[in-house]
Amino acid sequence: MRRLLAALIVGALLAAACTGSDDSTASSDPGTPNTSAETTLVPTSTTAAASPTSSTAAPTTTTMPDPTPQRGGMVVIGDDQEPPTLNPYVPGGDNAIVTIVGQAHMAGAYDIDAHTRELIPELVLEVPTVGNGGVVLNEDGTMTVRWLIRDDAVWSDGVPITGTDFAFTLEFQSATNECWDPDSPFRPEPFDPGGEIEDLDTKTIAIRFEQPGFQHEDLFNWIVPKHAVENTDYCEDWNETTWPAAGPFVVTEWDKGSHIELVRNANYWKRDPETGIGLPYLDEVEFRFIPETEELIEAFGAEELDVIQPPPFFESVAELPALEGVDVQILRGREWEHLNFQFGPDNRNPESMNESHSFRQAVAHALDRDLLVQELWSGMLPGPSNSFLDTMITGISSQPWSIYEHDPERAAALVATACEELGRDCEASPPQIVFSTTSNSDIRYELAQLLPAMLAESGIGVRLELEDQQIFFGDTLDNGDWDVGFWAWKGQPGAAGVISAMDVFDPDGAPPDGRNYYRWGAPNSVVADDAAVAEFRDVLAEMRTSYDYDEVKRLAGVLELILAEQVVVIPVSSDVTVGAVWANEIAGFRMNPTQAGHTWNVEQWHRIDL
Repeated sequence: MRRLLAALIVGALLAAACTGSDDSTASSDPGTPNTSAETTLVPTSTTAAASPTSSTAAPTTTTMPDPTPQRGGMVVIGDDQEPPTLNPYVPGGDNAIVTIVGQAHMAGAYDIDAHTRELIPELVLEVPTVGNGGVVLNEDGTMTVRWLIRDDAVWSDGVPITGTDFAFTLEFQSATNECWDPDSPFRPEPFDPGGEIEDLDTKTIAIRFEQPGFQHEDLFNWIVPKHAVENTDYCEDWNETTWPAAGPFVVTEWDKGSHIELVRNANYWKRDPETGIGLPYLDEVEFRFIPETEELIEAFGAEELDVIQPPPFFESVAELPALEGVDVQILRGREWEHLNFQFGPDNRNPESMNESHSFRQAVAHALDRDLLVQELWSGMLPGPSNSFLDTMITGISSQPWSIYEHDPERAAALVATACEELGRDCEASPPQIVFSTTSNSDIRYELAQLLPAMLAESGIGVRLELEDQQIFFGDTLDNGDWDVGFWAWKGQPGAAGVISAMDVFDPDGAPPDGRNYYRWGAPNSVVADDAAVAEFRDVLAEMRTSYDYDEVKRLAGVLELILAEQVVVIPVSSDVTVGAVWANEIAGFRMNPTQAGHTWNVEQWHRIDL
């Protein structure tokens, strides 16, 4: 089980601009496209919104017995992208496909559990926490985090993986910042581990951080072997050649434009926890790159490929469950698409009623989110999202948006209350929202077409002002000049991901200094400093300074409840991740709905047709 995506911008939020038919972008600034990047937490235009569970959202087509695994054989994995580099710390290394391939030959401190979405140990014995003594608050207010490296962890050349390798990885990340074009808008911030190494030995590394928190979760995504990489050209030498593997396979060939071949790592250290057999089971893995999605799915249907992760919005995906022997795993993803309100002074709608809590409640009840999810995802999802925290950690949320059931009559009554509260003659001038989203997103465009009739049932008019993604994720979000909008954020696992998710609602964090594009609770906001804003500010400050994982999860639940009660945003749906495998030939495959994706447990796959 593999990988955490290398986060080039620690704790960052990214705005992206992908669509159901456009592979577009992610960026460190919403609206500045970056076709290569995924990082920490993203307002993304990709598709939808992440929702509570990583369990299968639609029945798989084939349930095959999982016999005692046998060694041997080969698996061919198809992908519509090819990595620009094999080095995860240089330009292009933040591409998702680098992670997908990297999980077969690299390793880091942590992995991501497919069910809980929580960090789990990989090269370390435990994820450091207060409970296991790995995280300690010192008397001077600093925090020490200690990682204990597995005794059996070795590189593919037989050299032990040590604390020195962990320390060198920090140096390597810092040095590779120079590999990026200094004028590029996508260059990451200079890497800073945030603390000083306090203790270092063969199987231990401890870092003292000046402030308590969870900055340490963003370290050690991929470990780099000092003995092999030191004194080489960090920017050039490892783009097409890999350093000794810490993962289950070793790269033997990269035929650009075609495929990457890997063979079993004879010194791989992990064993199957159930059978005790040394992993991996397979002799070989091949990644085959087929840019056209239709051709990718056709090659899978012809059994030229064993495993694929196709884009869920592609029509041919619906045909996969009909293939006898194919297991199609459809899971809720990590993006959560949401309807949201603008509270700042530059709202383009001069008649906006967003300041009214009753009006926001009315919109929440006027939305038929069940219908929207059914229409947008063609039945691939069982229902709407009532939380966004579960995109990061399964089961963390109380599902607070579940109170907003579709109820046009109640919505109409709330509209009347809002009109009275604001002193509006809504009979003479019915309330109207100005709805903005990206015009070149299939799913968002379709939602926009459904919205006017849906809200009209409750007496709310809708004027559509859809925009190209470059504009919407640029000036519109930056300047806060929309009225009611629709886009997605992308959740990351762990406490750091949860804290980042809440930072986007920071009342003191409006752009350009922060990421609260909604301007909820910000100076000059129509909801500037009420009791709910004050409570949110206090709890967020407490969460940011906490170093206790369980406490962060508890506080996050409090914050999400405030957001739901105040109807700052309305989650609508998650995105969907799809993995398909010829289950009559391959066992052990399990789709991971996080960035770990379809190769996260490739070392446990085994052929049953040998």
